[in-house]
Amino acid sequence: METSDVVTSEAVEFLTDLQREFGPRRVELLARRQERAGRLRAGELPDFLPDTGEVRAGDWGIAPFPDEIADRRVEITGPCDRKMVINALNSGARVFMADFEDANSPTWQNCIQGQRNLTDALERTIELVTPEKEYRLADEVAVLFVRPRGWHLAERHFRVDGEPIAGGLFDFGLYFLRNHGRNGRYFYLPKLESHVEARLWNDVFRWAQDRLGVPRGTIKATVLIETILAAFEMDEILFELRDHSAGLNAGRWDYIFSVIKKLGHRPEFVLPDRADVTMAVPFMRAYCELLVKTCHRRGAHAMGGMAAFIPSRRDPEVNALALARVREDKEREAGQGFDGTWVAHPDLVAVAQEAFDAVLGDRPNQIERQRDDVSTTTAQLLDVGATPGEVTDDGVRNNVSVGIQYLAAWLQGSGAVAIFNLMEDAATAEIARSQIWQWLHHGRVEPGDVRRMIADETERLGPGYEDARSLFEQVATSDELVEFLTLPAYERLN
Repeated sequence: METSDVVTSEAVEFLTDLQREFGPRRVELLARRQERAGRLRAGELPDFLPDTGEVRAGDWGIAPFPDEIADRRVEITGPCDRKMVINALNSGARVFMADFEDANSPTWQNCIQGQRNLTDALERTIELVTPEKEYRLADEVAVLFVRPRGWHLAERHFRVDGEPIAGGLFDFGLYFLRNHGRNGRYFYLPKLESHVEARLWNDVFRWAQDRLGVPRGTIKATVLIETILAAFEMDEILFELRDHSAGLNAGRWDYIFSVIKKLGHRPEFVLPDRADVTMAVPFMRAYCELLVKTCHRRGAHAMGGMAAFIPSRRDPEVNALALARVREDKEREAGQGFDGTWVAHPDLVAVAQEAFDAVLGDRPNQIERQRDDVSTTTAQLLDVGATPGEVTDDGVRNNVSVGIQYLAAWLQGSGAVAIFNLMEDAATAEIARSQIWQWLHHGRVEPGDVRRMIADETERLGPGYEDARSLFEQVATSDELVEFLTLPAYERLN
């Protein structure tokens, strides 16, 4: 594939220097993750850090953010393919988060073409002409944010000193280099487990701005709080990024997966069927309310999460159910104090906006609502055992089916997939396979029953699912839980 228009000689030099400067620290931080995981398996539990109490108690705030991102009441997310980019920017949402991470299967073509699409979007030259329809930008479009890959992922098609570059450095560096003069300065940061990892991103931002002659603080980034460990370091994460912060987001699906991954070896952290783990259960409600309180105390946006329900233009009953569920979810978030929320489909922008319009009115956000009534404790954040529900055969079978179908699509280059009227991405697939692992580990399901369901589902789906089946078995039934399903999956990606 021709890439010289994107991976130019200037880009090669910039990315090489970026990796040499920060790649070793990334490796050290990934090793620290493994050490922490080992301590958790040995009996340690997460808690607020004793060494950073002054940060939590301090009277400080983040730097001011630009007016154009003051109102973020609805954000739409999705991969960086051309049709999605145009439709999302035209959707009526205030922000489009273009995703190189969980909604993206990181084929080299997807990563390179995604960079082209985003530059074309910022230049307003993007278009797509098909036999059925022509797609072009409207006069008013959403503000573009970009989510690079997490620290754990690499980009094997670009090597520095014989080693793959960090995927996050590749995505961020290439996009910022190409677009820093076109308002390409807004980002989402995924999968952070500590404020030290946020400090690394802050140093990357400083370096990139200095290298390109861009004033420090120009970059603004929203951090997804989507790991149970990061939930105990929200203040510290905002503090590290305070000059570059655009707030925090409640990344609900990865958060559930993180609870299983970090603590799922303990019986008191066994979760019921995925459908029962709603945002209203105690540990999820505590996490969201702490996020809102923390952000607003520091003058930062608190962004709500993704409702997985998607509308149907063919089935009125399915459509009505999806809209009702999304409306309920967004009304709850707006009532909790969130300043905005995520949707995955243009048809959901209006219902989400209605929920936030009812609370915000003409205000751009509700950061002034301090939530002094919230006093979240360690016990509340870890109260996973209070989640009502059961482990059922239907729940096991659904996880098996979703996991196999999603992995099949991912291996074919699609990272966001509609399955059973829900939008599935890598985060929701992680829940599906990690729940199977957890239930097997604690004897809540029998290995023979899981194997039979895997075989039955593969047969029902028909030809073309064998690779996905073997990968699902690898990440769901191994003795030790594989850290991320995308790591072994990337080895199989064409």
